[in-house]
Amino acid sequence: MNPLRHLARSWLPVYGLLVLTFLFLPVLIVAPMSFSDAKSLEFPPPGFSLRWYQSLFGTSVWVDAGINSLVLATLSSSIALICGTLAAYVLVRGRFFGRRLLEANFVAPMIVPGIITAVALYIFFARIGLLGTFPGLVLGHTILAVPYVVLLMQAAIRGFDIRIEQVAATLGASQFRILTNVVLPNLWPSAAAAWIFSFVLSFDEVVVTLFISGAHLTVPKRMFNELIIQVNPTITAVATLLIAFNLLALVILLVVARRGRLFEQAA
Repeated sequence: MNPLRHLARSWLPVYGLLVLTFLFLPVLIVAPMSFSDAKSLEFPPPGFSLRWYQSLFGTSVWVDAGINSLVLATLSSSIALICGTLAAYVLVRGRFFGRRLLEANFVAPMIVPGIITAVALYIFFARIGLLGTFPGLVLGHTILAVPYVVLLMQAAIRGFDIRIEQVAATLGASQFRILTNVVLPNLWPSAAAAWIFSFVLSFDEVVVTLFISGAHLTVPKRMFNELIIQVNPTITAVATLLIAFNLLALVILLVVARRGRLFEQAA
């Protein structure tokens, strides 16, 4: 074996471990600080306390921001799942002029910088009267989530045997009935994964929210506002909960993906 290739293979696990350590290092710092009894940010913590979690859940502004984030993420991810799934089915199974252009339009929010999307939504919503409203905020987050749903569901629909749909069509089923009664029941793991991904994306979104939310607060926006005024140790508690929330979502995604593979094997 080539010595250089052997050296590269031996160092690859070490390099990967160093990268993971670098990425995980903020968690190892922020999480312990959230349980600190210090009056300011201090690492390592001088003692253990739940004061910052008590401050977090005892403040109505933080609680209201958390409720707003949950409602917003639930609505936007659900709407994005419906719209994105329908769009993905049309893009995969449809044969019409401009299909590639339409597909590129759906993917555009992933490519365009977030600040550009935020400014565009700000101007557009201001003209139609949705700026600063909760429905406008839901619509903005839905626009950000739809491209991810489209990509995930396109891959799932392409992997679904079209002959099953053709059999249903020969038996008299309409296109909508085929989608709802044949395709989607077999693609529920992908749909669940797309919904969870959209939910996390909406829950963590801050740039677009700052531009179009008006007086409506979400957890990321509240964190941003707090950091502008002062570095409050309560932020460490919020950050730790967000990290735990994202890790939980990742675990659920892995479980859904595993069950999806088992379902496909059983089928």
